[in-house]
Amino acid sequence: MIVAMVLGVPVVFAVLGAALIYYLAGDNTSTLVMMQQVQTSLRSFPLLAIPFFVFAGTVMAKGGIAERIIAFAYVVVGHWRGGLAQVAVLNSLIMGSMSGSAVADAAVDSRVLVPQMQRHGYSLGFSSAVSAASSLIAPVLPPSTSLILFGLLGQVSVAQLFLGGVVPALLIALICMAIVNIIARRRSYGAVRSASATWSEIGLALRACFWALMMPVILLLGLRSGLFTITELAVIAALYTLAVSVFAYRTVGWVEFWDILKDTVTTTSTVLIIMGASAAFSYVFAIERVPAHVIAALSAVSDNKYLILLLLNIALLLLGMIVEGAAIMILAAPVLVGIAQHFGIDPVQMGVLVTLNLTIGTLTPPVGIVMFTVCSITGCRVGDFLRELAPFLASLIALLITLSMIPQIILFLPHWTSP
Repeated sequence: MIVAMVLGVPVVFAVLGAALIYYLAGDNTSTLVMMQQVQTSLRSFPLLAIPFFVFAGTVMAKGGIAERIIAFAYVVVGHWRGGLAQVAVLNSLIMGSMSGSAVADAAVDSRVLVPQMQRHGYSLGFSSAVSAASSLIAPVLPPSTSLILFGLLGQVSVAQLFLGGVVPALLIALICMAIVNIIARRRSYGAVRSASATWSEIGLALRACFWALMMPVILLLGLRSGLFTITELAVIAALYTLAVSVFAYRTVGWVEFWDILKDTVTTTSTVLIIMGASAAFSYVFAIERVPAHVIAALSAVSDNKYLILLLLNIALLLLGMIVEGAAIMILAAPVLVGIAQHFGIDPVQMGVLVTLNLTIGTLTPPVGIVMFTVCSITGCRVGDFLRELAPFLASLIALLITLSMIPQIILFLPHWTSP
């Protein structure tokens, strides 16, 4: 499977092809079992959350909501040093709580903000690196498709995973803002506003994107209160974003709606067909008792859960550089949950760490889907991009280690209950 992926075979065919070889060669298995696994994996009601959240994110990107959020961020942090780069980070934090997609967020920043940053004297490499690094916020915040996949495949509460991603996402935003400030001071990147906004200006900006900003509030209240299941919350998010774009902002008509539907179907189909193929492959793991063998091998190394987490972080970071993150998530989630339970690691912590690990892999070659998306839009050379990305990447890995050693950072919100 890995060889096929490295050679450029599409993920779904690499996974299905590898599984097919096993089923054809096995004495006690058949290709009928393989197809049953594919079909059974997709007969899950919670999977309906994926197309609805994808739809909501697509509406956000194409319904003019992104531009309103950028304008709001410009008013709030435009007077900071490195103002436009700070706007990119704040925009990623707000957009991430709506789209859940690093690629979508990075694409918006690359198209809208990078040209503006260049006009204000920012280097192309730095502008591209900020857009890419800050996009890592999106997959960790609800409604993250990666966290949904981990929860469904590993039988972990998706609501708990969503809450577990909130604090790490805020820390990513703070880290990116701090690095931007340091680099802006060294290179004399100035603010784009001469003074901080007045309360009236902030009020006007808030009014312009109020309905868009209510989306993350609805998500978090729905999760925290337990009023809705994840699937119901996804439906509400889809209907809400559509209503805001059609009636409040009037940016989506029939033509845009048709494009949104096509993009939603394409993205959802891609995710689900990989899930089905990976279910057939994962059944091979079950037959061969791979989770038990992996746990036994790790137990032979150490029974210290922190050392185990460190080893897993290293393995996932390296794998994420050469294999598509979605494929790793889908194939490894059940095994990783088993490891977590055996070594006394909270599955919610494991889910957030795995998501952050694999998302970091989207910034690095040779796979690096976020890296290639940003560089293709901005025209930045990969070498220049990687040089400017280095301080962001080092800080993100440091955060990953911190989250591994101090699980309370992730588990605070999921374990917090009202008196």
